[in-house]
Amino acid sequence: MLIKTNAIVLSKLKYKDNDLIVKCYTKQKGVVSYIIRGALKTQKGSTKAVYFQPLSQLSFDSNYKENRSLQSISEVKLNYLYQTLHTNILKSAIAMFLSEVLSTILQEEEHNGALYSYLEHSFNYLDHETEFSNFHLLFLLNLTKYLGFYPDTQNMDQSYFNLSNGLFESKKQDFYSISGENLIILKQLLGINFDAIHGVKLNSKQRQSFLNMLLLYFELHLGDFRKPKSLQILNQVFN
Repeated sequence: MLIKTNAIVLSKLKYKDNDLIVKCYTKQKGVVSYIIRGALKTQKGSTKAVYFQPLSQLSFDSNYKENRSLQSISEVKLNYLYQTLHTNILKSAIAMFLSEVLSTILQEEEHNGALYSYLEHSFNYLDHETEFSNFHLLFLLNLTKYLGFYPDTQNMDQSYFNLSNGLFESKKQDFYSISGENLIILKQLLGINFDAIHGVKLNSKQRQSFLNMLLLYFELHLGDFRKPKSLQILNQVFN
C-alpha cells in the first residue's frame, strides 16, 4: 500500500556500509521503522543522511506492507527546515535527549493525530525560541497527557504530590510523595503552555532535580522506561 506521510525522526542506526535503519513517529501509522538504502553514500543522487537527524520533520512516500518490520521509503524531503535546532549546541542536546525519550516510550504502530500535532508544534516552538532552558521540563510534563498519566489537578492546594498515583494529597504517604521545591515547580508548570514558561525561573540545580523527579514519574507509570543515556550530556551543557 503506497502512502504519503509526515514523520518525525526518533532514532537512526547504521546498517551495513551505506544503509540506515530509521525509527520514525509518523502521522498516519504511528511508530514505523524504515530501511534507508544508500543513505551514507556520498555520490549524487543518494538519500541525504542529514535528513535523519534527531527530531527532523520529513515527508515521504512509503510502500507500506503490514507485518513487515522494516518499511521502505521514496521521495523523502524535509517537511520543516529547522533554523537552530540542530546548530545550537544547547538545543541539539535537548533534541538528542527528547528523541531518546520518545524512541523509548513510543513503541506501537498506532495513529494518534493529537500527539503528532503536539510534537510538531513543540519542536517548531523550540526551533524559534531564544529562551528555552526549561522547555524540556514542560514538554515532558505535557507529554503525559497523551500517555495517560497527566497529574490530577484537583486538590492542588495540598502539601504533597504522589508520583505513584498522580494525585495531590494532604499527607506524605510513602517514598514517592514529594514536597518542597519540586512540588512548587510542578504547580507552576501545570496548566501552562510554552508561551508562559518564561515566568518559571529555575537555576541548574533546581532544573536537574525536577527533571530527575519527572523521569521517576515516567518510570513509575511506564514499566519499561529507563533514564536516557543522553541525560548526562544534557545536564552538562545546562550546568
